[in-house]
Amino acid sequence: MAEDGFWSRLYGRPYLLLTLSPLFWAGNTVASRLAVGEVSPMALTTYRWSGVLVLLALFARRPVLADWPAMKPRLLYILMMGALGFTFFNAFYYVAAHYTSAVNIGIIQGALPGLVFVFAFLIAGSRVALGQVAGMATTLFGVGVIAVKGDLATLAALDFNAGDLMMLGACVVYALYTVLLPRRPKIGGLSFFTGLSVAAFLTSLPFLAVEIALGQYQAPTPFGWLVVAYCAVFPSVISQIFFVRGVELVGPGRAGVFINLIPVFAAILAVLVLGESFRAYHALALALVLGGIFWAEWSKRGERVSDGTSASR
Repeated sequence: MAEDGFWSRLYGRPYLLLTLSPLFWAGNTVASRLAVGEVSPMALTTYRWSGVLVLLALFARRPVLADWPAMKPRLLYILMMGALGFTFFNAFYYVAAHYTSAVNIGIIQGALPGLVFVFAFLIAGSRVALGQVAGMATTLFGVGVIAVKGDLATLAALDFNAGDLMMLGACVVYALYTVLLPRRPKIGGLSFFTGLSVAAFLTSLPFLAVEIALGQYQAPTPFGWLVVAYCAVFPSVISQIFFVRGVELVGPGRAGVFINLIPVFAAILAVLVLGESFRAYHALALALVLGGIFWAEWSKRGERVSDGTSASR
């Protein structure tokens, strides 16, 4: 009874739910660094989504069966979206962690709104306002500060960190995934997430096979399995459930602002958990990224469009 009361109270506190969601997503940034030397990137990706499927098998079977007639004609779309938003994104993400810091990974994720804005304009022909352009340009400039480590000599020498570029690639594929989300089949969010998770698992297998063929596969150590478990449970499932509930309680416009906490939480966790350094150029980049996001959000505050589906990071 007490446990039921706890979950009932938690589910009635949207701002707590919407704060925990980006916190767990930011935790994936730290987990990606903790995984280095404990489990190889594609093994982490495949085992993460296989773990998610085990969890979904417990409570998603009925919704999926009910929505199957609408899902069946769109299986190719679901496969493509699962590959883009989950497999490719995670592959770039976890490989990037071998070459750059969690602080950098977290802040570079702040480029997502700007890239979504660009793809929405190019693919969907979304309307743009001057404030949105200025805000997103500011955000991308902040990511550029990270890429050059606050030193213009890096730009002149074209000496970029491979991990930072891979993380930017992860943001590109996730932005494309986000822009294509409104084309999803008219099914429940849980069924759609389950379909994407199945697609992510299946499309990760060829990458895992290549990793094994190249001799780069590393089976999870005991600690590596803990990292896999965290990635499967918290940023994949619990954050999804919490965010959807938060959207139900306060609406997508107000809920969406909380996603901007991901780079903040990622930077804090990287310093506290991993002991990474937080330099002046990180502070400048974070200020530019968050400032640009809020600038763009403020300029379009009356033009938000609800999609109704969040996605796992």
